[in-house]
Amino acid sequence: MSILTLTGVSKSFGGQKVLDGLTMAVSEHSVYGFLGKNGAGKTTTMKLIAGFLRPDDGTITVCGKPVRFGSSPKSLSVGYLPDVPEFYPYMTPKEYLCLCGQLSSLTRPEIEAQTAELLALVGLDGVNRRIRGFSRGMKQRLGIAQALLGKPLLLLCDEPTSALDPELTGEVLKVIRQLAAEHITMIIVTHEMGFARDVADRVVFMDGGAIVEQGAPETVLGNPAHERTRAFLARYSG
Repeated sequence: MSILTLTGVSKSFGGQKVLDGLTMAVSEHSVYGFLGKNGAGKTTTMKLIAGFLRPDDGTITVCGKPVRFGSSPKSLSVGYLPDVPEFYPYMTPKEYLCLCGQLSSLTRPEIEAQTAELLALVGLDGVNRRIRGFSRGMKQRLGIAQALLGKPLLLLCDEPTSALDPELTGEVLKVIRQLAAEHITMIIVTHEMGFARDVADRVVFMDGGAIVEQGAPETVLGNPAHERTRAFLARYSG
């Protein structure tokens, strides 16, 4: 069963076409790794799915419901982790998640239960420090917790390990692997092929606003058939 479908989705900025008739379906309980060079259309696709941008053409549905520009991701059963999440630095992790829960119209018991559960999931339970003192890896883990408030059916992660050192990357990878084991559907934008190979059920290569190759990681990454995919591998495999 497809939890997400995009049909003929196009988007331009200032006359430059960023997405060109993008069509794809994401199966429930799967992890998709989106790969491609900068400007391929990956982040634009994520923002369209979350309702942050309006497509010029085409349709997007999540759980069979159309995505409308301006819709709250939470109302779409979508959690969104941007590449650089922002927080109120004077808050603790618990205070921040409680505020986000209130803004998402969760009940007090839901907020308390989910805050405790999610902070434990990302390894921040018992951390009462102000967010201003957090490392980049801690902020990424808190961002994942915030994106999971309200129990969304689809989680979008835009370069969750961007600019992290190997140790911090390992922290975030551990959380994502646990989410995958719990069968949460995810789309992860990344430049790291090893990361995609480790966590994704399906790899999608984008170039020029279109999908040029997709399939199981061992098939696509092991034996790419498309010329632009080979060029990407040659560029980023070193």
